Amino acid sequence: MTLKRFCIVILFSIAFAYIESSVVVYLRTILNPCSFDFPINSISVTDPIIRPMLLTEIGREVATIVLIFTCAYLAGHNRQQRFAHFLIIFAIWDIFYYIWLRFLIGWPASIMDWDILFLIPRTWASAVLYPVIIACEMLLFGVVILYRDSVGRPMKATSTDWLGFAAAAMIVILSFITPGPYVTQPDYASHFYWPLFAFGCAASIVLFLKCFLTSGRTD
Repeated sequence: MTLKRFCIVILFSIAFAYIESSVVVYLRTILNPCSFDFPINSISVTDPIIRPMLLTEIGREVATIVLIFTCAYLAGHNRQQRFAHFLIIFAIWDIFYYIWLRFLIGWPASIMDWDILFLIPRTWASAVLYPVIIACEMLLFGVVILYRDSVGRPMKATSTDWLGFAAAAMIVILSFITPGPYVTQPDYASHFYWPLFAFGCAASIVLFLKCFLTSGRTD
């Protein structure tokens, strides 16, 4: 993995984040009467104007994941490199998405401002702080995996480790999905259970450290 290729991957992630943020700027302009301040005004999915836009937005989210996966696949030469690149691209894209929005429209005003994160399979929501924490964790994991692979000491994970990572990810996702149905209610913030989020993050870090330490050990 050359430094040049890595820099191209970073450049793609930042540019893609700008595209993503610009789409949100357009959406906020179009849906301004509905307001994106929390709690969000109720939007009817049966509205002949709103429903096609929601379906288009869901399609865009799917396309976003496909594009990130495609870039990661092309950037890496093996499964480990491709997985690392996926983590890195996703993380930088997510972080710069908020950086670009701050530059373009002055939002978020605070790291604790709430945001709609995803719509599949249902609405994800939380303060901006939490997806940024996940992005930083993914970036760290990706860089370490890529570095270890480049020096001929690839990370190793057992099937049990992968199940643990999947469980940790599901816990974090659950913490994001839980507040989703309540984003139109005044007490929306109380439905985000940060201890659940923290447990999922901590579990993934512990598992990663375990893999990191055991991968450097010779039997």
